[in-house]
Amino acid sequence: MAGSAHPTQPAAEILQALARLGLIAPGEQVDLAPLAGGVSSDIWRVNLRSGPVCVKRALARLKVSQIWEAPVERNRFEFRWLQTVARIAPEVVPPLIADSQPDQLFVMAFLEPDQHPVWKQQLREGLADPGFAGQVGHRLAQIHAATADQPDLAALFDTGAFFYALRLEPYLEAAARQHPDRSDALRALVQTTATTRRALVHGDVSPKNILCGPRGPIFLDAECAWYGDPAFDLAFCLNHLLLKCVWVPEASQRFMHCYRALGAAYLAGVQWEEPALLEARTARLLPGLLLARIDGKSPVEYITTDAQRTWVRHVARALLAAPVSRLDAIAAAWHKEIC
Repeated sequence: MAGSAHPTQPAAEILQALARLGLIAPGEQVDLAPLAGGVSSDIWRVNLRSGPVCVKRALARLKVSQIWEAPVERNRFEFRWLQTVARIAPEVVPPLIADSQPDQLFVMAFLEPDQHPVWKQQLREGLADPGFAGQVGHRLAQIHAATADQPDLAALFDTGAFFYALRLEPYLEAAARQHPDRSDALRALVQTTATTRRALVHGDVSPKNILCGPRGPIFLDAECAWYGDPAFDLAFCLNHLLLKCVWVPEASQRFMHCYRALGAAYLAGVQWEEPALLEARTARLLPGLLLARIDGKSPVEYITTDAQRTWVRHVARALLAAPVSRLDAIAAAWHKEIC
């Protein structure tokens, strides 16, 4: 993945930041190449003399078709999330090397793709392992349990404005504008999510942000880190497993096994509140997220036909009109229409 970068402005700024961090000598030229990533950051592989590293810098305007802006200061909270989780379970995050808040970037170890495939790519190929999905659920619950009901962390991650700008507005509020007859239900989900503050939330637990490491899942891209409702993380990940049934229909049964395994493993680790209460919030949020990934500001790129979008809308709208409180009820409704 190495490549020579011409001295463009972003590359030059990355080199200057690395020099300020003492990772390269002033004026030293090193091999660096932009990496494919999400819509919200520039990500670079940089080949230092000591080996490759990954540099991540937040963007003020996200790379989507609609105008979507967010404060670049979120980079600081992503780094804090990685630091916090490294103290809980160091094997589930990349090793951290340095951060530069003036440059709104940080440096972490580069994990070789052949040893750390992206879970989304595995799912795209139909490689859906319920055992791995269960590990994702277990680790997510471990993080939430270790950070639950801690006022110091709540103060450290008082990022509700960022979370609204990156998640609640572009997903649920945007979907509400497209579906006025479901807007009350969607805005009620916004209110519940925004006012529930129980644990440290990643905010983007998607298969594209999870590596299949030799020791289990590794979580990336915590730009939406927030001390809030842990049900959001669970719902966000389960939502992606449901949508993958539309993307790779021949593997839909395996994806549903992963959905059940992840949900069960997560709920088994809920210690900070009654698991049934958290499950109910998750089940009510899921249809809102389903609709948001069709008609929000960041629709999933792999649902491409009108028929597919209509299927998802039909299930999501029905569940918003008649909410359920169990994850297996969501699975049953989804299986009936989609699988």
